[in-house]
Amino acid sequence: MDRAAHTERRLELSRKFKMIAPNVYYQPPATAKMSYPCIRYELSRFYSVHADNLRYMKKPRYTVTVIDRDPDSKIPFELMEFPLCSFDRHYVADNLHHWVFGIYY
Repeated sequence: MDRAAHTERRLELSRKFKMIAPNVYYQPPATAKMSYPCIRYELSRFYSVHADNLRYMKKPRYTVTVIDRDPDSKIPFELMEFPLCSFDRHYVADNLHHWVFGIYY
């Protein structure tokens, strides 16, 4: 996957996130003022498959965090419908619930 294809694929993922959450942020800077509920995501690594000394598959993995004041938010459950999505952890900070997922897309 070249850079342009990767960018287009990431933008497609962002559009899908916007269908389930009102606010979506990709790798926001620490100074960014976020509105809640939201989905914040960032590239965390690539999954690669090698054979015959060549890499023939490279799939990006994103760390996706749902942030909401509502402890019964529907957004994490909608996110779990994504293929290759796995739940990592939940925590509360500043009275905001954070659900962290890993998604290959």
